[in-house]
Amino acid sequence: MARPNYQDIARVAGVGTATVERVLNGRGGVRSELVEKVTLAARTLNYPRILPDAYHRLMRIEVLMVRPETTFYRRLSQAFESIAGTLDPFVMVQRSFTDEMNPDEIAKRILSTDSKRAGLILAVPNSPKINAAVAAVAGRGVPIVHVVTRASETNGEFVGINNYAAGRTAAHFIMRMARRSGPVIGLCHPIYQVHRERMRGFSDYFRDHPGDVSFDWVGFSRDEEQYSKTSLSYALEKYPNLVGLYNAGGANLALIDLLRREKRGRDILFIAHELTDYTSAALRDGIVDVVLDQAPEAQAQRALDWILYRIGLTKIEPDPTPIRFITITPEGL
Repeated sequence: MARPNYQDIARVAGVGTATVERVLNGRGGVRSELVEKVTLAARTLNYPRILPDAYHRLMRIEVLMVRPETTFYRRLSQAFESIAGTLDPFVMVQRSFTDEMNPDEIAKRILSTDSKRAGLILAVPNSPKINAAVAAVAGRGVPIVHVVTRASETNGEFVGINNYAAGRTAAHFIMRMARRSGPVIGLCHPIYQVHRERMRGFSDYFRDHPGDVSFDWVGFSRDEEQYSKTSLSYALEKYPNLVGLYNAGGANLALIDLLRREKRGRDILFIAHELTDYTSAALRDGIVDVVLDQAPEAQAQRALDWILYRIGLTKIEPDPTPIRFITITPEGL
């Protein structure tokens, strides 16, 4: 493979060859943001030369998430960690977590100027304060990407699955696979727009396909085990002929444990999100029938690709279409 030259580096960095020559030869007189672009472009192309120490500045991409106790967000965090290890050593991916129920704290973290950011990736819920904070940071010129759910409708790219389609898919499986006629319930965490979109798709499918299986009730589980258990217990008592359950969010373990103890548990068709050790086990023993997995690893990769594209470290624009969710049945394990 031919050694990269100034023209190659200039093309990747989006600058002129004269700028590349000044940076690589340490002549000075180049704005710091252009120095960073040239330096990182040279390293991306494996330019065989030690760069001046003055130009060895880290570019920090911050990732802010919630719910570190959940399997999904642990998978997402681990994916960012793994991908970061493949990037140029002068690109640092810094991960941290915050309280999803504290919009003031989330907004404060978004607005923080303690350290310079090259980009910001957010996996946090939306609220007026959070939306305003995102707008303010975007106004500073910081590239922003929302992953899993949107914290702002107007600023930054969104990386995630088609949640409306996921909800319709869950309803399709229940409608086609239900073992008898009767009511169906759904559970979600209403703070998240993506959960609302899933439930809207779920509801719309039943509206569009009326029949003997009907969507009768939705419970707000808040993705917490106690609320999930309480919601399902209430539904089991209210609907003795319950035929289907769709959990649009987390806390699947509490639902699985309750259905395992319920004598009719295996007669209720259960559609869940996210493949974990316990949803895999529940698929194998017939408690869960279908899992819709959001592929957090693919979401992390696409989110970082967008930041690297926005800061000029790659010229390849990422695919803007939704990440494809994965449908898993017991036969697919």
